[in-house]
Amino acid sequence: MYRLLFDLVLRRLDPETAHHFGMVVIRVAAVPPFSWIARALTRPAPQLRTEALGLVFDSPFGVAAGFDKNAVGALGLHALGFGHIEVGTVTAIPQDGNPKPRLFRLPADRALINRMGFNNEGAAVVAGRLARMRRRTNRPVLGANIGKSRVVDVADATADYVASTRLVAPVADYLVVNVSSPNTPGLRGLQAVETLRPLLSAVKDAAGGTPLLVKIAPDLTDDEIDGISALAVDTGLAGIVATNTTIARTGLTTDAGRVEAMGAGGLSGAPLRERSLEVLRRVRAAVPADFCVIAAGGVETAADVRERLAAGADLVQGYSAFVYRGPLWAREINRGLVR
Repeated sequence: MYRLLFDLVLRRLDPETAHHFGMVVIRVAAVPPFSWIARALTRPAPQLRTEALGLVFDSPFGVAAGFDKNAVGALGLHALGFGHIEVGTVTAIPQDGNPKPRLFRLPADRALINRMGFNNEGAAVVAGRLARMRRRTNRPVLGANIGKSRVVDVADATADYVASTRLVAPVADYLVVNVSSPNTPGLRGLQAVETLRPLLSAVKDAAGGTPLLVKIAPDLTDDEIDGISALAVDTGLAGIVATNTTIARTGLTTDAGRVEAMGAGGLSGAPLRERSLEVLRRVRAAVPADFCVIAAGGVETAADVRERLAAGADLVQGYSAFVYRGPLWAREINRGLVR
């Protein structure tokens, strides 16, 4: 039924407008009695319980950062069967993000291109929402993804990340430093080990006991992946998220002229599957067995999730396929994992 709705209605809407419409439905799913009904239909089987980062997850499959930027849909997403929700990316200073249009569908490739630019209401607002959710008995594991405020110079990025950390870390179950989005000028340059070391050390000190991870790009070289992996272990991080979106446009079915017209931005979805899997395997081989690795990028089916777990991921995240699979996507994944 969702596929028919998508083909007849949703794909005719601007993608960002459709996302906001979908988020309204997701928020309704968090309200009783709808939440009771949704949870009864989608609750992960007990055998999917997973331990990572010192936390217990209902399922290894969760929602990647970018879907719920302002922590308004986390409870609804939990009701729909996701084992954790990583909110954000949030910044210390609220910002509108890049000019619209900034989100594009590639249905033939089951992919998206976005150049959202960390549009969010700011770390203080998101921290307040996380604090309220943490007081609930039946809640998901809540991760928070933080990025650099656009108006802050790259040279001052560390202080900006620390400001977000001090607000968000006390109310998040885990924290992720995003230095890999292609949509904030200069951000990916922070992945250089000599720049990243002082940033991660400062954020880790500010995060206190909250597990800290770093999210990396799929476009790094093998040597860069090895270097960041070693740095993450050396600085005492809890894990790595592999991977963010890619700036590559290779292997797409969608007409090249149409893709070029969409402009700059990060590509996510099915075309990212192979490269994200390669990066996952590279990271897993470079870090200790007890170091958490979260896999993201090109995850669409239960088979994809199983493949990531077999490759060494502790947890797996998805985002883009929600657009094409609909609100019962997590239920489909969880049932497939049990089978």
